[in-house]
Amino acid sequence: MNFNRRQFLNLGSTAALTGLNINAFSSSQSPQKPHFTPRAKRVIVINMGGATSHVDTFDYKPSLIKNAEKRGKYGRKLMPPIKEFKRYGKSGLPLSTLFPNLGQQADELCLLHGHSTDQPNHPQAQTKIHTGNVQFARPSLGAWVMYGLGSENKSIPGFITLNPNSGAGAHFSSAFLPSKYQGTAVGGSIRGNRASGDPASFPNIKNEEFSTKLQSSQLDFISALNKRKLQKDKHSPEINAVQDSYEMAFRMQSSMPAILDISKESKKTLALYGVDNDLTSKVGRQCLLARRFAEAGARYIELGHGGWDHHSNLKNDLTARCSEIDKPIAGLLADLKQRGLLKDTLVVWCTEFGRTPESPNMDGRDHNPKGFTTWMAGAGVKGGFRYGATDEFGYEAVAGRLSIHDWHATILHILGLNHENLTYKYAGRDFRPTDVYGDVAKDILL
Repeated sequence: MNFNRRQFLNLGSTAALTGLNINAFSSSQSPQKPHFTPRAKRVIVINMGGATSHVDTFDYKPSLIKNAEKRGKYGRKLMPPIKEFKRYGKSGLPLSTLFPNLGQQADELCLLHGHSTDQPNHPQAQTKIHTGNVQFARPSLGAWVMYGLGSENKSIPGFITLNPNSGAGAHFSSAFLPSKYQGTAVGGSIRGNRASGDPASFPNIKNEEFSTKLQSSQLDFISALNKRKLQKDKHSPEINAVQDSYEMAFRMQSSMPAILDISKESKKTLALYGVDNDLTSKVGRQCLLARRFAEAGARYIELGHGGWDHHSNLKNDLTARCSEIDKPIAGLLADLKQRGLLKDTLVVWCTEFGRTPESPNMDGRDHNPKGFTTWMAGAGVKGGFRYGATDEFGYEAVAGRLSIHDWHATILHILGLNHENLTYKYAGRDFRPTDVYGDVAKDILL
């Protein structure tokens, strides 16, 4: 697009005279109406990368203990859980003693034992739990939620991912949905592992060269250029996408540092999340930031934690990983509850698949996509409740089976979205987040 000097000056005058303002372009993520009354306004997803062993954590198997070291159905020795299980809360929910703090929140947890997936390898299985598909690029669940509901705060991204695992771009991608719905990564290996909660560790949030007023004028002028371009070319969605990106970056300069600054949190709150302890500080900061983003109006918040691929050294490594997440996640649930946020916030804990009851070396467990556990809490979900089951040893789901599409359909339902009606036309057909599958697990809802 070429301009002579007169056209350029006239366009600048037009931008000034028409009073273009950054707020005029801030509706791209505005709240949308749900399909029906929602139980939750927002979701916090806690994703464990590497495949957490269900039989050592949340899926209590007495038969695995009784038959320890006997040959299993695949010829290897059955390996008992590395720690004993204990019943917690008024509900008597059985959890591993690896989670003493989370056990105090047992009456909030809804354990989903009937999970399975068709992906036995980590990258594909992680992509599947995020997008529901591995065959080609599909929008992540967070992007679908943003498309369906928008954000409650125009000054921050509605879809935030904290500490995403390496190579996780597809996990927060919008794919063929407009790019304004994609997730914004904060920290993690993609961004130099800087999710510390200290605004000083995010030096590029603020523009130190230009004042806010000058930046606003620049964006007004760019907007005028883009409007002129769109008048000539009606089929340039990338123009709007770039404009949305500029405007969000502008607004984030004032909003994001305030959210990322945890210095004004009380010592009691920091201790609740384990921020004051080296072992739990990293995950504690992520959980605390998740709460702060939830309070600020973000719609979909995900935090990641890796290192759960335990083919060997299971006892030491699983114990260490559980110690890192136990207090922070329990603190998040307790804090959301005391602030009145848990009643309309869905908290989801997940991993890509489970682990085998048998062990090749009595020191670790192999991949098991046929059965694993996730859990939910808050937002009208039954607490202190177990839904579905694997067989007596934990090989595979046998009751209350949940595919990834079922799981996605259930999360969307809790947010007030009908997964069958949430569609977007692309390449000549209507796509939906669950493809042609998915049943809502209504038995877990109050």
